[in-house]
Amino acid sequence: MAFLLLFGLFSCSFTQVKGDDEEKLFRETLLLVQEVKKFGRTLGIEPTEALGQSAREKPAHSMVWLWLQRFGTIALRTPVDIRLGISFSAAKEELPLEHLYNISGYSVYFRQGNQFADARSVTTTDFAREPPLARVKTILHEDLHDDRNFKLPWESEESIVTPVGALAALEFFKSNEDRANADKARAEIEEERTLSRELNSLAQETEKAFAMEPFAAARKRVIAQIRSYPTYARWFKVQLGEQDSDVALEAKMSHDLAYYRYYDRIVSLYEKGKDLKRLVQDLKAIPEGTMGDDLENFLQELERQYQGQT
Repeated sequence: MAFLLLFGLFSCSFTQVKGDDEEKLFRETLLLVQEVKKFGRTLGIEPTEALGQSAREKPAHSMVWLWLQRFGTIALRTPVDIRLGISFSAAKEELPLEHLYNISGYSVYFRQGNQFADARSVTTTDFAREPPLARVKTILHEDLHDDRNFKLPWESEESIVTPVGALAALEFFKSNEDRANADKARAEIEEERTLSRELNSLAQETEKAFAMEPFAAARKRVIAQIRSYPTYARWFKVQLGEQDSDVALEAKMSHDLAYYRYYDRIVSLYEKGKDLKRLVQDLKAIPEGTMGDDLENFLQELERQYQGQT
């Protein structure tokens, strides 16, 4: 296997805000970061140092994450074949990734980001300009990755952190009596629940197709099946952007399973228990290193405990 990342020259296309407007933007966003982290603690979410400073206070860093999955396979019952993270001493807007070459035998999907769960991740101008819901979800999501909250294999941790972060954002806006953003948070959660259900069904069909049909026919069938799941199909297309869906297919689906495999089920637990703080504490009891069948068994036991609490 070999691969090559090709970056363009430093770009000047990222958002520019100058002077007093930039200072105000950073000040308001850093106050929001502090407020959200403080709220997270009331739910039992220990904070990281991520996003606690602005790009004016320290240089921005970014990450490129790559997921590689062998053609004709999907990470439904095992971890993603290869997952890489590469750190850069510059914001992602300054490092446009243009091409990825020579992936021998592997599907590949990549993402770039300025937000991640350690102190190198600072508040950039672009992050400060995102809508309130997106900022609050990101702050809580990254805090949930602190080892004091969860210390799990990547696939396991993302499958827990993603729905809990979305629910915590909803609770934040409810606590502030911000009805507009609370309604948006509920709508996003419902959309992602649908995505979770569709993706899990599609993954089962994909595994069966790869096991029973010739490689080319199976991939053609899977690509057609994606279109029959409208919420996931839209998500798949938007997140891929300019990446080639034929190259990214197995890796992108495997990536998405890590984030959304248990999303609908965890939101159901929240609806039954009606107490996010309790749910956070129950989920934090997942033993370090838990994955696969052991995580499934833990969630099934939790579902039994929550049964009948609606």
